[in-house]
Amino acid sequence: MPPAAPSPILRRRRLGLELRRLREAASLTGDQVIERIGWASASKLSRLENGRSRPDPQDIGTLLDLYGADQALREELLGITGAAGDMRGWLKNFPAMTEQQRGFAELETGCAEISEYNPVLVPGLLQTSGYAQLRILSARQVDEGAGEPEQGEEPTTEVQARLARQSLLTREPDAPQYTAVLDEAALGRRAGPPDVLREQLVQLCELALLPNVTLHVLLRDTQVGNWYLPPTAFSLYRFADPLDPETIAIEGGFTDVMSTESIALNRYKVVFEWLCTAALSASDTHSWLIEATGRLTEATPPSTVTFGPTTAPTQRRRDSGRLTDR
Repeated sequence: MPPAAPSPILRRRRLGLELRRLREAASLTGDQVIERIGWASASKLSRLENGRSRPDPQDIGTLLDLYGADQALREELLGITGAAGDMRGWLKNFPAMTEQQRGFAELETGCAEISEYNPVLVPGLLQTSGYAQLRILSARQVDEGAGEPEQGEEPTTEVQARLARQSLLTREPDAPQYTAVLDEAALGRRAGPPDVLREQLVQLCELALLPNVTLHVLLRDTQVGNWYLPPTAFSLYRFADPLDPETIAIEGGFTDVMSTESIALNRYKVVFEWLCTAALSASDTHSWLIEATGRLTEATPPSTVTFGPTTAPTQRRRDSGRLTDR
């Protein structure tokens, strides 16, 4: 099972926020800190404060001395520094993890609460291997049609990496509270062959029974708020440690954006509340999933989705993006 402790990346972000707060409380600019400590590179402090580099305990101790941190805070931040540097130990828990999936795993680990919405896909934490495989292969067709170079990871490795994250939902004893709003389009016949969709629906029915999982289906013709249309998929992360900054991941096709900025977080929290209110209740969603499963008969021929080479379909116009990474 993945560790309950936050990932080293999250620890670096937490440490960076604390270092910046201490510097500002000491009324020091970045240039003044660099001059007093004698570091050769002005970017070193910036990388530490932005959580972009592995922190050295000696460097952190020097900064804490300069800022006049008390003993309790010093011990806390040096402990965080040690966790922020243990990337190798943390990665042992994800032997199949690809670089693309690692960013999501780093956010999910250590979470107390995860809230997700996707207008076209089942979120990665809920996908079956067949649904995940189909999403990966369909995305590669777009890349091939656009003349993009062949991707480095094998599809089987990408599927394993995606599934490796899912043990988070059944982790004992501290599985996060997970809530997802699934758009009906993500489970419609356009999303995949009937046997793949049926397997996905069965898994959703089972996951919906977990005490820490709440699923809502948003029907295609349901009004959200005052005719609000959510433009992108997004995920909200609240961590077990209340001092770790809440984070939002906004999925924008080819590029994902992650932020801890409070204004953006509050806006998406409002949107998620609207979505939950508009969608079916948890009990009605479970009934809907059961009925949708029944409509996909067992007599449907098996799908022909494979891991082999794919041929891009003829396109009248080039797609501007995709929402497939999750």
